[in-house]
Amino acid sequence: MNTLRLFEASARLGSFKLAAEEVHVTPSAVSHGLRTLEHWLGAELFQRDARGLTLTQAGEAYAAEVHHALTILAGATDIFPGRRKATGTLAVSVAPTFANRLLLPRLPKFAERYPDISITIDTARRHVDFLTEGFDLAIRMATSPRPTESWTELVAESFVPVCSPDLLEKHAPGDEIKFLDQVPLIHVTAASEDWATWFHAKGLAPIKGRRTVNVDTIQLAAEAAIQGLGVAIGRKPVMDSYIAAGDLVEIAGPAVPVATRYWLVGTHKSFDRPEIKSFRNWILQQLKPQTSPAASSASPIDRRPLNGVSLSSKLIVHGQA
Repeated sequence: MNTLRLFEASARLGSFKLAAEEVHVTPSAVSHGLRTLEHWLGAELFQRDARGLTLTQAGEAYAAEVHHALTILAGATDIFPGRRKATGTLAVSVAPTFANRLLLPRLPKFAERYPDISITIDTARRHVDFLTEGFDLAIRMATSPRPTESWTELVAESFVPVCSPDLLEKHAPGDEIKFLDQVPLIHVTAASEDWATWFHAKGLAPIKGRRTVNVDTIQLAAEAAIQGLGVAIGRKPVMDSYIAAGDLVEIAGPAVPVATRYWLVGTHKSFDRPEIKSFRNWILQQLKPQTSPAASSASPIDRRPLNGVSLSSKLIVHGQA
């Protein structure tokens, strides 16, 4: 079994040295173990030359099966019913703006509470497959949950127009609604709810035939507004920190509630893991002050059965800032 671990790590990392570091043995021990495995199998698994280490055709096929088998064993251990201590790993796919404005500032508290959990944060803006891509959880924007997975509401959005203090002072409007007709509106093209939703909630007709600035992320919309390019929809609570810092100011308030929410998404089975239970309960507690009335009237833990890291002081972040 130990030799198979050495082989899987070497095949995945393409290096005896890196495999040795991961498994905490010497490179010579890895090399010796793999030669023993090759002798037992009666076939070469690696080609070793000046360019480095590459799998043979037989080795490549064997590596895929060994990786799959070890993943199944690790998964069985992770969800073992009697395992109560959270000491494993957690990989979370997170919407970029949520990661930057709400999650990362709070993660030190998670690391302090759960020092034995290692967490990986990925902010690539794509749909993830929990089974094939190795993610345990995702945090996503949506107006309603999907029936195929387990969804827990984290926080509801509300909208209020925001702009830079300098832009507001420059135009010095007496009528803030009229002000919106004098400057460009910043639109988030990827969002299902944006300016049209706000105008409808206020009982106003959308402003047409005027200059706009179009961006594809909420983060870019906030940055464009800070630079004085126009007025953006302030999506609370993810933009609250900009407003609190004075980088943006609210106009034409108060904020109006909208259908969009942030959700914690996972498979039903994964929430049996203590790492995922710990993260779910922690983030719900962290966002509780902003949770919508509808969410708070539901179960304080989840709307559906959830299954189940060490932010061991090991925090890995991928994707977009």
